[in-house]
Amino acid sequence: MLITHDSRCALDTVVDLVNTAPEDESAPDGLPDVAALQEFVRTHAVSDVGVLSELDLSAVRRIRGRFAAVFAATEARAAAGLINDLVAAAGTTPRLTDHDGHDWHIHYFAPGASVADHLAADCGMALAFFVVAGEQERLRRCEAPDCRRAFVDLSRNRSRRYCDSRTCGNRLHVAAYRARRKEAAG
Repeated sequence: MLITHDSRCALDTVVDLVNTAPEDESAPDGLPDVAALQEFVRTHAVSDVGVLSELDLSAVRRIRGRFAAVFAATEARAAAGLINDLVAAAGTTPRLTDHDGHDWHIHYFAPGASVADHLAADCGMALAFFVVAGEQERLRRCEAPDCRRAFVDLSRNRSRRYCDSRTCGNRLHVAAYRARRKEAAG
């Protein structure tokens, strides 16, 4: 599957957005305030965003939950319905642009759109390309028992199981190794 630079950036953004959600009631929100949203927008180079407010923060948190539902969808039809709702509500308006030193690419959000609509449109379309290509199963959650972070499996054979092989994957491999050694020893 060919993934354009824009789609890859949107995928990274949506994964990071979903992963800002608290994993349970005791965990902190990764977007606790407008300053954190501003930092998220800056870090992900989200363009055409004006001054952010509490309303923007609330709207982004709402679409974050809707994106999380896409990653949780077990069937392509369910994911497609969720994505359709996201991009339709955002007033998706595809247009070519070459701003800020980037080559020609497509923005799916309408000029002057809110940051939530911007994310819903661009990130929603990036996820839509996976559903269209029959690759919805690549939108995953980490299989580590104590981690449910979202990720996009871009491995050649669709075999990635953990959000990060250096942390979750390695921790589970070490635990399995120790369990085998303990069983062999006694």
